[in-house]
Amino acid sequence: MPDRYDEMYQAASRYYIQGETMESIAHQLKLSRSSVSRLLKVAREIGLVRISLADWVGSHSPLAATLGDAFNIRVHMVAVRDTNNENLRFEQVAKLAGQLLTEAVGDHQLIGVAWGVTVARVVRHVARRPLVGSVVLQINGGANAHSFGIPYIGEILQTLGDAFDSQVIHFPVPAFFDYAATREAMWRERSVQHVLGLRDRLDLAVFGVGSFYATVASHVYSAGYLSASEIDALAADGVVGDVCTVLLREDGSFSDVACNERSTGLTPQELRRVPRRLCVVADPARAAAILGALRAGVVTDLICDESTARAVADRAGL
Repeated sequence: MPDRYDEMYQAASRYYIQGETMESIAHQLKLSRSSVSRLLKVAREIGLVRISLADWVGSHSPLAATLGDAFNIRVHMVAVRDTNNENLRFEQVAKLAGQLLTEAVGDHQLIGVAWGVTVARVVRHVARRPLVGSVVLQINGGANAHSFGIPYIGEILQTLGDAFDSQVIHFPVPAFFDYAATREAMWRERSVQHVLGLRDRLDLAVFGVGSFYATVASHVYSAGYLSASEIDALAADGVVGDVCTVLLREDGSFSDVACNERSTGLTPQELRRVPRRLCVVADPARAAAILGALRAGVVTDLICDESTARAVADRAGL
């Protein structure tokens, strides 16, 4: 046991403190990579390695409690008041979300990721946490008429894959098909059905909330996924934004939005089956879209800043 403990300490120190890869550690300690992974897992289980989160005061505030009670969710809130520095707001929320995501994942989990400007920022703050048998899965398509979206989306997914030592699985279809019939046909393909089957078994999902009225433009609306005329028509129909590229109204309705027949993202019914759903937002201007997401019941954990939480509460009349 003393020899094994020494190996465990060496592996943990090299991996978490010195930033070495598992392959390098295995070579130095003359072990297999799977042995190193097991040593790190046991190091966490026995408390040799401890991962902790700061206790954010905002998460225990009356405002957080009000939102949490109203929508039966957990609210994790950064206490930043009415700052004019949007980048600071975004960065602090992304940092908290990255910490929470690192804590939330576990071995043998299917981790669903919806790409976007918010999630792209969140993954920069995810800590190294090697997992056994985990998968990072892209849960909505990313291609559009101008780009396949692979470099942008691939970087988000691979960052998480590297942090968690997870297999990364892409979903190589458009964000929106041109025709609903095309999606229906593609959904019968075995390669697509494999991804859809994995989506049905997700343990955790992380996503932002897209909005037509965002301070920082939502990628799905700024990168050519929908035309200006399509966005105008959606807005006229009461649509305020999206979750996982499924378009929502402020009242949480979505099923009769015609564009959703062409969307490749998880619908709210499908998303509600995921046990834990981390929704990350740092923009008061997205309040209507956030409220739509909350009313659609797609959130278990809302990670936001104080100004955004106040904007949502005010809009909801809380």
